[in-house]
Amino acid sequence: MKSVDLIGWVSSAVLLATIMRQVYTQWKTKSTAGVSHWLFIGQLSASIGFSLYSYLLHNWVFLTSNAVLLITAIMGQCLYLHNKKARKIPKPRRAGISDAHRLRSR
Repeated sequence: MKSVDLIGWVSSAVLLATIMRQVYTQWKTKSTAGVSHWLFIGQLSASIGFSLYSYLLHNWVFLTSNAVLLITAIMGQCLYLHNKKARKIPKPRRAGISDAHRLRSR
C-alpha cells in the first residue's frame, strides 16, 4: 500500500467514525434534538456524487469510503424520520387524582 493511500484510508476512517457516532447517538437517544434533517440529505447527495466520481476515477479508497458513508446517510435519515415520527405520537395519559375525581362526580 502506498503512503498516499494510507492517508486516504486513515482520513476516511476518521470521517466514518464521526458520522457513525452521530447516527449511533441518534439511535440510542431516540431523539432528533440537535440533528438537522438537511445534514443527512446533504450527506446522501454528496456520497452518491463522490461514489460515482470515485468509481469513474478508479479510486477504490474513496469509492469504499463514500459507499459506506452513503449507507450511513441512509441509516441516519431513516432514524431521523423514525424518531421525529415517534415524538409526534401522543402517549396515553395515566389517570391521575383529578381524573379520578372527575369520573366520580359524573
